[in-house]
Amino acid sequence: MPPGPTDDLIVPPLAGAKTHDVTDQAAKHALHVAIIMDGNGRWAKARGQIRTFGHKAGVDALKRTITAAVDLGITHLTVFAFSTENWRRPESEVSDLMGLLRAFIKSDLERLRKEGVCVRIVGQEAGLPADIVGMVNDAHEKTRDNSRFYLQVALNYGAQADIIEAVKAIADQVKAGTLSQDEITPDSFGGFLSTRGLPPLDLLIRTSGEHRLSNFLLWEAAYAEFVFQDILWPDYGAEPLKAALEVFAGRDRRFGAVEAAHAKHAT
Repeated sequence: MPPGPTDDLIVPPLAGAKTHDVTDQAAKHALHVAIIMDGNGRWAKARGQIRTFGHKAGVDALKRTITAAVDLGITHLTVFAFSTENWRRPESEVSDLMGLLRAFIKSDLERLRKEGVCVRIVGQEAGLPADIVGMVNDAHEKTRDNSRFYLQVALNYGAQADIIEAVKAIADQVKAGTLSQDEITPDSFGGFLSTRGLPPLDLLIRTSGEHRLSNFLLWEAAYAEFVFQDILWPDYGAEPLKAALEVFAGRDRRFGAVEAAHAKHAT
């Protein structure tokens, strides 16, 4: 699915890259970060509010996090905004979420474009309202040449469905004789996913204290580091992101090699 933007995302002017000691060092390696933005509903409930109140507060958290990501030298941020399973939520909540997306595209796309942000939607077009499909495709066309920062929003996304669609596309090409079985490799397979073209995922963060992937980036997270943080998404921002990067900096990423072999390769 071609790229485009998210919810009620109104991004402030992006500050230039800064140094943040260990977190800056971590960001040099954690260039692609993904976040499962969890906890909006619980945050709203704790304040006696409806879930949409939490989703709106989550937009502010996303704005803070995008700015922090740029400051820390992260180049790609992929966020989980709406899963294929989220259609099971109350119709009013789904409608509110789609309304936030429409409002963002209408009011803030031009600002994103001027700030040099490339906005991309990953997920399935099927099932989305027709006007949403048109709007997100147009949003990507207007920002596709930007290269300062890459924001991917997973909308109507489920990793299992994404993998199945990739398998179907590969099967069609093999049947048509345009792709041989020997040409099917991890790299070529990734080119059939809706996340195609993105760099390898370095760090996956989940907020709210939950410890599961919830069908998010199952293929892409093969060698990613996971950090689970006990903070509800509307409270997220620069400090929690720095903390996650510090944890990442302390990890020994061996990519399947033993420690000695990995150290030798790293030098």
